[in-house]
Amino acid sequence: MPKTNNFSEVGNSTETLLAGRFPFERAASFCVFSKEGMFQSIIHQIKYKHKEKLGIAMGRLFGQDLKGSDFIRPIDLILPVPLHPKKQKERGYNQSERIAEGLSEITAIPVSRGNLVRTIYNPTQTKLNKTQRWENVKNIFEVINPVEFSGKHVLLVDDIITTGSTLEACAMALGKCRDIKISVATLAKVL
Repeated sequence: MPKTNNFSEVGNSTETLLAGRFPFERAASFCVFSKEGMFQSIIHQIKYKHKEKLGIAMGRLFGQDLKGSDFIRPIDLILPVPLHPKKQKERGYNQSERIAEGLSEITAIPVSRGNLVRTIYNPTQTKLNKTQRWENVKNIFEVINPVEFSGKHVLLVDDIITTGSTLEACAMALGKCRDIKISVATLAKVL
């Protein structure tokens, strides 16, 4: 697998992509995603071919790498990027939640569900440029009970990071919680 092992590297390419966009502690990606590469097929299977168990398995593998590391040690909660209820009903599951479940199984860090929510249904971002992606996700997330995340260090988990717009939009909603710390983990990062 095209693993990055960048969780042990401060200032890695995932952190560089997100730098200056929102306050975060650390960010890492498990593998590199390239068109026609091995990981493109894995992500496609997880997202579009109903291979939710593959998402859990990939989360476990990432968790094995992270377990006991300085990256994962301070995390209180694992927080999957939410899907809109309509999209989740169409897909049958949230792929980021499955990845988070696999991470949780290995690290014993609980997964938080239902507090960070996607309030607006928006089209897929796969064919959008960076500006269009940001406009597509602006103000679409909300925290229902900010107290749940206050004073916590959360690990925001997504399947893939391309421009970082979705993670930035989540972080903007989470930033309304008192004394929250945010780190980011993605299964893949686009080259």
